[in-house]
Amino acid sequence: DRRKDELLARAYELGFDYERRFRGCSQCAIAAIQDTLGVQDEAVFKAATGLAGGGALTGRGACGGYVGGVMVLSQLQGRERQHFDDPDGIRFRTFDLAKDLADRFDEEFGGTICRDVQTRVFGRSFDLRDPEDFRRFDASGAHDDKCPDVVGKAARMTVEIILGAGLVSLNQATDQNPAASA
Repeated sequence: DRRKDELLARAYELGFDYERRFRGCSQCAIAAIQDTLGVQDEAVFKAATGLAGGGALTGRGACGGYVGGVMVLSQLQGRERQHFDDPDGIRFRTFDLAKDLADRFDEEFGGTICRDVQTRVFGRSFDLRDPEDFRRFDASGAHDDKCPDVVGKAARMTVEIILGAGLVSLNQATDQNPAASA
């Protein structure tokens, strides 16, 4: 379907552009997905601030692109506080969607952990908390094309999962790009 292909291409383009321009992989993935589908949620975007670079730039946690995707999946198909006891098992449906994204990350990047993704993309991982290693990371193209490509692919994968699960229909998706003028 042409509309689906357009949305997937748009998700990739926005993810790539946002990561290159603004940095902060988790927020860039969220913004790209939300803007592609017209499902902005400032609280979800803000909540991802500390999750970049495997969480606090440690590399030890999950890739921010992956985490951002899971956060939007949860935004659209997640357990609500008013139904904390989850009588309908919504969280298990969310787990299945997140597992789909994890499987795609495993195939594309060799895992979901930031350091593992770095190793696949750069041939090594970096200590992003160390100023000298961070300079090497940047000099290796981290924000020119490497991390932007990861974020773009994460956004595209997530949008494909969202559309496939019917969480947003092709007709509902309204491409919005508030960051374009930023």
